[in-house]
Amino acid sequence: MANAEMTIETIAAGERLMGVSYSRSERELMLDNLEGQIASAQARRKLVLANDTPMASRFDPRLPDFPAFPPQRPLRFSNADPGPLPADDEDIAFAPVWRLSQWIARGVLSSRRLVEIYLARIAQHAGPLACFVTVTDDLARAEADAADARLAAGTWLGPLHGVPYGLKDLFDTKGIRTSWGAAPYKNRVPDRDARVVELLRAAGAVLLGKTTLGALAYGDIWFGGKTRNPWNLNEGSSGSSAGSASAVAAGLCGFAIGTETLGSITSPSQRCGATGLRPTYGRVSRTGAMALCWSLDKIGPICRAVDDCALVLAAINGGDRADRGSIGAPFNFDAGAGIADLRIGYLPAAFEDSGATEVDRTALEAARSLGNEVVAVKLPELPYSSLMAILYAEAAAAFEELTLTDRDDELVRQDKGAWPNAFRKARFLSAVDHVQADRLRYKVMEGLDDLFHSVDVLIGPFMTGPMLVASNFTGHPCLHLRAGFLRTESRSEPALASGRLEIGARIADGQRFEVPQGISLWGRLFDEGRLCNFGAALEAVLGVADRRPTFAK
Repeated sequence: MANAEMTIETIAAGERLMGVSYSRSERELMLDNLEGQIASAQARRKLVLANDTPMASRFDPRLPDFPAFPPQRPLRFSNADPGPLPADDEDIAFAPVWRLSQWIARGVLSSRRLVEIYLARIAQHAGPLACFVTVTDDLARAEADAADARLAAGTWLGPLHGVPYGLKDLFDTKGIRTSWGAAPYKNRVPDRDARVVELLRAAGAVLLGKTTLGALAYGDIWFGGKTRNPWNLNEGSSGSSAGSASAVAAGLCGFAIGTETLGSITSPSQRCGATGLRPTYGRVSRTGAMALCWSLDKIGPICRAVDDCALVLAAINGGDRADRGSIGAPFNFDAGAGIADLRIGYLPAAFEDSGATEVDRTALEAARSLGNEVVAVKLPELPYSSLMAILYAEAAAAFEELTLTDRDDELVRQDKGAWPNAFRKARFLSAVDHVQADRLRYKVMEGLDDLFHSVDVLIGPFMTGPMLVASNFTGHPCLHLRAGFLRTESRSEPALASGRLEIGARIADGQRFEVPQGISLWGRLFDEGRLCNFGAALEAVLGVADRRPTFAK
């Protein structure tokens, strides 16, 4: 910008965008300084940074007094009797992973037969659900045959040996397109596998295909349509791990892998009635995964049972030098560990406000019935929603090229709450405010650390107070499991617009649908083992995990 174009009036207009106010004399002092700032920014923009170029700074969820990690202990998963192999393919398809695993290990079910069951169900149901971008049928059959051959030769790779899974389509898969759900990248074919893919292959899991995600990991709208909830096809599956949750809930795979920046595992699990585990930030390597927000992105399993989440997390856990946010931490899990010593907290307002349901209150009573001490807790009064500026800034930086080249116009969703508009608005965020938001984040970290010094687990509805935002920014783990069902004509659908949850009614010709409702459990940093122990006990008391959507029959 030339000197002649920079005026006091230009600065005054800019003040409105930044929410500040200066005097005329202060503006005059800036006139010949601002050009340098602008030129510097424009020079940097000429350097196109690839999505996998990380930030130099890195987020660590641990406060200075965080204790040293304990040693990795032997993992102890459930040894419950899986029962005889069902005669009906549908009963096999909906079985939890721990049952599938034991049937395969005992030789009563082959991985190849299980793959064929799932491929047949995908052919029948994936179209109406719009939950798969790519089905890797030939690869799945080959991997299943290899798994069966290893087992016949006496080699068992572990609980995921031969179990078919769906992979969110933001993880690189060598020679298989990875579209990020977005039209500008729909023909993108990587030349490497993501670290998670490598780990699951080493564990013997079988890739069925790539599940849908909302474009660039937001919502359930992608370049091929809108992913649907198998309990009610009139509504979306929520997102952004839209296809992963939909496919699991519909019995199209044994488990699936999702990611979460702000609700992308827990929200579709809530909508579709799946069980999702968002691990502690840094626990699972993101190498080879699309970056949306470097200081927020997390990877975790979406399953049909709590114990299954532990099985999958054990396989993908581990530090990775290639991921600057990675933290090498043990995952200690003993399915037989008691829960009597766990202290459970809840925020009273979350169960009393107008959005709370009878299912939420029943889940709280179920938690009390387990015999644990259940106490009311509170969080400090802080402007939690102000943290959202960090998300918008990082996301806009991750996809700056789309904004600056106008390729953001190719994205299907173009409303005021969609990424293109959010990316454009983010250009007006203040760098000073960004630093202050980061300092606020530290205050929130201290607040949740204090909370989890008083309780081991926090229980609450998906939208418990500020917990969706707060716990994602602090990196605390969250387990979301099915708690019951509602008969309803409309539903609340979460959206990122303006950093709040917007309400969108879903009514289909006056029809009423029985839809799942979940409950969330938050735990201490890197304490997913005990979180799963309590979740499994609560799941057993609630007794609703085995229900199936009628659509999927």
